[in-house]
Amino acid sequence: MLKEERFQIILNQLGHEQKVYLGHLSTLLNVSEDTVRRDIKELADQGLLKSVRGGAVPHSPGPHHFRDRMKYDNEQKQIIATKALQFLKDGQVVLFDGGTSTMLIAQMLPKDLRLTVITNSFPIASLLEEHEHVEVLFAGGRLLKNSFVTIGNDAIQFFKKFRADICLLGICSIHAELGVTGPDFEESDVKRAMIESSREVIALATGEKLGTAEAYYVCPTERLSMIITDQANDNEAFKIYTDLGIRMV
Repeated sequence: MLKEERFQIILNQLGHEQKVYLGHLSTLLNVSEDTVRRDIKELADQGLLKSVRGGAVPHSPGPHHFRDRMKYDNEQKQIIATKALQFLKDGQVVLFDGGTSTMLIAQMLPKDLRLTVITNSFPIASLLEEHEHVEVLFAGGRLLKNSFVTIGNDAIQFFKKFRADICLLGICSIHAELGVTGPDFEESDVKRAMIESSREVIALATGEKLGTAEAYYVCPTERLSMIITDQANDNEAFKIYTDLGIRMV
């Protein structure tokens, strides 16, 4: 079998199963595990999957730069933002991370809603400057230019000062076994500090981001209180998350 044929079979299996294992692929392809391991490394180098111990999982689809993400899956993110609004109540202290879904929520906040919003996102802080009843606290630090958020120790220490009611977390990747992950090391550190400072963590993710992984660990999946997606909450694929005690919306 040609290498390109093996690649296609690996990617097809990954699309169906959301995770592939070296031993199973070795049997399926009738090659050694070392050959499968080299194939997976090459596919990972091409950005087509994420290599993990014993196999591979899908990469999160879509762009990583904020400007590109604003244009990607916008209709699905509108659905997510509309669902999320029902969980915001007067008097809450809410952490908004720098995701494009959280930015849409900020745009859609009712004008009479009274919140304290804590964020490291320049676009969100700018949007809420005009909201009469929202107090905005902004985390300083170094600018991560492709996400328009602040990162670094100053931002992490800032978030540690709070005990928020809710953290609204824009998600790059969620995997039931591998946890919540992201593509940037320092931004993932800041997200972890936000999670640790919150009573409830609401993840915002289009359906295609479920079952995927990136390089940098944020938190275990079961730390999430809720995952809000653009899909119906009775989707059979969600059972793996509800079994962990996570509410799917």
